[in-house]
Amino acid sequence: MKRPDYLNSEKSEPVAQSIPAESYRQGGYAVPVDSQKVLRNTYALLSMTLVFSGVIAALSMMFNAPHPGLIITLVGFYGLLFAVEKTKNSGMGLVLTFALTGFMGYTLGPILSAYAQLPNGASLIATAMGGTGLIFLAMSGWVLSTGKDLSSWGKMLFAGLITVVVMIVANFFLQLTSMSLAISGVMIVLMSAMIAYQTSAIVHGGESNYISAAVSLYVSIYNLFLSLLQILGIFGSDD
Repeated sequence: MKRPDYLNSEKSEPVAQSIPAESYRQGGYAVPVDSQKVLRNTYALLSMTLVFSGVIAALSMMFNAPHPGLIITLVGFYGLLFAVEKTKNSGMGLVLTFALTGFMGYTLGPILSAYAQLPNGASLIATAMGGTGLIFLAMSGWVLSTGKDLSSWGKMLFAGLITVVVMIVANFFLQLTSMSLAISGVMIVLMSAMIAYQTSAIVHGGESNYISAAVSLYVSIYNLFLSLLQILGIFGSDD
């Protein structure tokens, strides 16, 4: 006996397949789960260190604290940076991270005090802060939305940093405003690229320690802000 046609027919409708939540993102790159965790922790720590550094800078300005000088600044910065890297996998790494960012906030205070004394100093500082925030959001947002792998930028960025160091040493003796302007311009480009590079490293698993990632982004933001402030100060000067 022949079966009715409706019993012989096969289902032709496609079967919906579930998409794992960890790999789905609306309108952007799907960041792996492990990278998401590092990214969240990195941004949380970065936010806290920026606030802490800003508070220390404000206190430094309030009490008119003197700048520690180039040598103490370099020794303190690289010494604490080395200590953070050595202890990044322990609780002491967090303590030293705040020590480093607090120290950098202290060194920033006298610099901001000098700019604040300019006729348009408050506006220059606010503009530099706004520009720094916009660049950070643009570069990190670009990487997060496109999933760009920028691991090939490492050698280029290293060469750029060496070039800047040579320029800084040369201008220490030459004291040329034009070279200072050039150094700040190159630093803005380099630090912007460093933000994208570090974000890419987190997204693609090249950086799995959120303390190292947060410190790296903090240093880029710090240098980016100072470079923008210097350029604005040069163009806004009456000299």
